[in-house]
Amino acid sequence: MAKESFDKEIQFLRLLVLTSGAFSRQQFAERLGISVHTFDKTIRRLKDVVGSLHQHLPQEQGKEFSETLRYSYYDSTDPLLLFLFRAKSVKESESQRISMLLDAMNDRALTARELLDTCCSSLSSGLPLPDEKTIRSDLKYLEEVGVIKREPGPRPFKYRIQDDLVRGLSNEELLDLYDFVDVMANTQVPSVQGYLLRDGLKKHLLRDGLEQHALESFLYKYHYHSRILDEAHLFTLLHAIRHRRKISFQYFSPKSEKSYASKNTNPLYERDTEGKAEKTTPLKIVYDHQYGRWYLLAYGREGIRKYRMEGITQIEEAETVDRAWFEEKEKELTERIRYSWLIDTGRPVKVRARFFVPGGSEPNFVKERVLLQGQWGQIVQEDEACFIYEITVNGITEIKPWLRSFGSSCEVLEPLHLRREMIAEWKEIQAYYESV
Repeated sequence: MAKESFDKEIQFLRLLVLTSGAFSRQQFAERLGISVHTFDKTIRRLKDVVGSLHQHLPQEQGKEFSETLRYSYYDSTDPLLLFLFRAKSVKESESQRISMLLDAMNDRALTARELLDTCCSSLSSGLPLPDEKTIRSDLKYLEEVGVIKREPGPRPFKYRIQDDLVRGLSNEELLDLYDFVDVMANTQVPSVQGYLLRDGLKKHLLRDGLEQHALESFLYKYHYHSRILDEAHLFTLLHAIRHRRKISFQYFSPKSEKSYASKNTNPLYERDTEGKAEKTTPLKIVYDHQYGRWYLLAYGREGIRKYRMEGITQIEEAETVDRAWFEEKEKELTERIRYSWLIDTGRPVKVRARFFVPGGSEPNFVKERVLLQGQWGQIVQEDEACFIYEITVNGITEIKPWLRSFGSSCEVLEPLHLRREMIAEWKEIQAYYESV
């Protein structure tokens, strides 16, 4: 799939999850900034992908895609949003050719010429026949991603599947490895590569006769769709940071009425979009565990800027910047976010809060949570009934939801304006529960 097309599918799935399929075709198309015709093409494309990757799904004509996406949501440990990553990598012709190459190398090591003969004799008549240069390019790609291995020896080189790990472990050991990868992929970030590794292990174990139910020891209900969808941009941005390269992209802020706009190549149909063209130098990527969001911190004409990655589309790398300048901006950013609860670069303020210990609670789960999540804050006073926690943070916006999540176990003492805000919010909440 083309890069622009994948951006479209990302925003399409994000909107589908957020609205639970409540939008009409016209509303959906308008929100995405595409035509109804493009909307229908995208639906067909996604249905084809789901059908090819999830053969157990019902295939009734006219079935809503939103139903297809939610089908067996609790009966499967697979996050269905991940299917986009499996479908985006290669074209259909490349997919068939690479599948044949891997199948041919599964039993024995082969040279590029032998693999070319295999492909030419096995490819369907509707697909173009590859040449030796194409086969060598495929082999180079497969070797780079670690799927195959070049055998030692003289030319012509022979290649084989790199499956030493699964062949060297027993099924019991592979099952332990599968369980470990399963837990880590669902609880750590980034997660997509872990899911793909888990899928490979699952297929190998099922081929060896293991029962399906034996592989599903854990069941996860996936809440954060942005966490998976935005990993499509993650490694592109990390590559740009690592090589000190500027990037350009189309950005749709969270307040924008649209989340995507097609790239019009025909000037007759060119129209203004609500996205803003940005060119900036990426410096750091931050993940917000509370809301499952990725943020890009970058330096541009307006200084340090923060972008929600869910609004970034059409990323392209640009020129390399000077190393000394880049390191200077990294140091400036580090200093600006030194007291950031997450990414706030506002004025530092000291927050004091009193946390109450639940009566007879052993262990003290409130204190344990504060110590675990309270970052660089400190407990400065403590007795049997409560303790006082202090922290200096940039602004109060990001820490306020965390304090509020403790409910009646937390009382904000300082600053005074934060205390007043919390009192007003709790009074508003209390009003919702007054007698009817």
